[in-house]
Amino acid sequence: MTTTEAAGLPDAGDPEQTAAGQIDHAPTAPVATDHDHGVHGYHKQKTEHLKRLRRIEGQIRGLQRMVDEDTYCIDILTQVSASTKALQSFALQLLEEHLRHCVADAAVKGGAEIDAKVEEATKAIARMMRT
Repeated sequence: MTTTEAAGLPDAGDPEQTAAGQIDHAPTAPVATDHDHGVHGYHKQKTEHLKRLRRIEGQIRGLQRMVDEDTYCIDILTQVSASTKALQSFALQLLEEHLRHCVADAAVKGGAEIDAKVEEATKAIARMMRT
């Protein structure tokens, strides 16, 4: 036991303890993260996401062309299904990135921000399930 511990004084290596040996619950300074600077969860994959969305856009243009050319209904419906699945897959990946980045960022900050982000993500999931 050190003399500091014997005297009941706070350990120099533990700034959260008071002289009485209790943990100080004073608010800490806010943690600044890249999310605060406008960097979103999809930022690192932005190029790939844009490429994927352009591919989906091409599928939608293909649908327009199929209708314009009087293509058989079932063939159009097959393409609609493929386009819908591509958008749903994109949405799931974006949601995962949102959870890993934006919601995790809010968890680091704590407080009401985490509750708001979880509620926001829950509503987004509910909207995705309705489609």
